[in-house]
Amino acid sequence: MITYIGIALIVLIMISGFRIAQEYERAIIFRLGRFSSIKGPGLYWIIPFIDWQRKVDNRTRTVDLEQQETITKDSVTIKVNAVLWYKVKDTSKAILQVANYDRAVYQFAVTSLRNIIGQHILDEVLKERSQINDTMRKLVDEATEPWGIEIEMVEMKDVEIPESLQRAMAREAEAIREKRARIIKAEAELEASEKLSISAKQINENPFALELRRMQMLSEIGAENNTTTVIMMPAEFTTFAKSVSEYLNKK
Repeated sequence: MITYIGIALIVLIMISGFRIAQEYERAIIFRLGRFSSIKGPGLYWIIPFIDWQRKVDNRTRTVDLEQQETITKDSVTIKVNAVLWYKVKDTSKAILQVANYDRAVYQFAVTSLRNIIGQHILDEVLKERSQINDTMRKLVDEATEPWGIEIEMVEMKDVEIPESLQRAMAREAEAIREKRARIIKAEAELEASEKLSISAKQINENPFALELRRMQMLSEIGAENNTTTVIMMPAEFTTFAKSVSEYLNKK
């Protein structure tokens, strides 16, 4: 009877050594305190009371970096936050090389965010986000590689600037728009003056064109239903006055 009980206990102990790891999990096996192997996914067996395990999730993780108050290169105080995506590539390094890889990655990313913002002026932070994101990703990835961590992506979410600076930027944008409008207006006036100069030259060369213009003007005035009085002066009079003026200038 005792023999059967002993056999049953041994069988139960052996069965208790079976473990299951999901497809996205890996198990680090320690035997008497020393690293032994990596198991999973699926069914595997460890020696009861001798081996113990620690599972690691190899899926991509998303971490929100809390809002950081930092100073840009041009001495502007801003608040910025970001999102970090990373995953465990080497399970053994993630457990053996760092005590808590989640916290280590988070703290280094937060520090890197402040440092990188301090190396750029405000305009670069606002306009060159993709470049800053890529720089930060490479920086954090290089630091976390010995821990078996791969940084997949970093994205800045919000950049909060002081209200007084927002008003100044709004005034600057308004001034730029006004400048652009004045330039467009000046270019339009220049183009119109060039067209008028060409028209005046053509009319001077062909007085009959002036008569056509007068007839068109009368048609436009009549269409407006107004009481404007128009005194027509024959083109010949204008030509005669011009001839007289030229004659007097010669004398």
